[in-house]
Amino acid sequence: MPIFPRALGLLLGIGSLLLLAACGAVTGTGSDGSRPGQLRIVASFYPFQFVAERVAGSHATVESLTKPGAEPHDLELTPKQVGSVTDADLVVYEQHFQAAVDEAVAQSGNQNVLDTTSVVPLQDHGPLGEDEHDDHDHAGNANLDPHVWLDPNNMIKITDAVADKLTKIDPDHAADYHKNVGALDADLRQLDDSYREGLKTCQRTEFVTSHAAFGYLAERYGLQQISISGLSPDNEPSPARIAEVQHQISKYDVTTIFYETLASPAVAQSIARDLGLRTDVLDPIEGITEQSRGTNYLAVMKSNLTALEKANGCS
Repeated sequence: MPIFPRALGLLLGIGSLLLLAACGAVTGTGSDGSRPGQLRIVASFYPFQFVAERVAGSHATVESLTKPGAEPHDLELTPKQVGSVTDADLVVYEQHFQAAVDEAVAQSGNQNVLDTTSVVPLQDHGPLGEDEHDDHDHAGNANLDPHVWLDPNNMIKITDAVADKLTKIDPDHAADYHKNVGALDADLRQLDDSYREGLKTCQRTEFVTSHAAFGYLAERYGLQQISISGLSPDNEPSPARIAEVQHQISKYDVTTIFYETLASPAVAQSIARDLGLRTDVLDPIEGITEQSRGTNYLAVMKSNLTALEKANGCS
């Protein structure tokens, strides 16, 4: 019948469309929101997500394993997130900071990973003004400070390492990655210059924080951190530690106690009330929320600088 070839052609056309759709399901828009040809990058938490997004640009989608507003220190992963570590084109994380991520990476068999401690080794900043009996060990490394991202110079090293990884994984877009890394490095160098200039002349160099997140920043810019709690914001300070902090506040004529957005400010506010001091936010930038004083890493770092300049009487 004359209609048969026409019907056969229609069926073949539908079959071709279905085949294309099936192929698109592999590399096209899926639950991760990626587009055909895009890389899929998994970052352990916000600072590395920020770097990966800036360097990769439109050539990748970037997923953070730590959701906005969640405290990253004690992250637990869902089975879906563990699977994303296995399937990612690149994983960016910091070993010894989030035990669940360390385990997922080790079990994944994924060879395209960047452990930032291979670029910026973690340092033992000593007591950091913290309770000597702080028993939170960051996956077995008691005094290794994980907060490397709060020094812009460390972020430059991590940025360059992410670009190197992406260039090897996706050499066709190497020129774009090179351009993007140059722009972000310039922003980070400008941020470093702002900190050096802003904190060059201050009435005091000591500052009080709710937890010991600012060791790298303090070391870089000649400041002294006095922390109420240790390396983890979850640790409750002992009465002896609170008394020691109060003594140091009086000794150094500190005017301000800093708290942060992702942890309870109760202890910091209580000490401030007892001593008649101001409180302000100094953000460790472990995540961006509506309460953050800025919409990205650079903006919040600038807000932190303004807060430090005011508290320490810098001119």
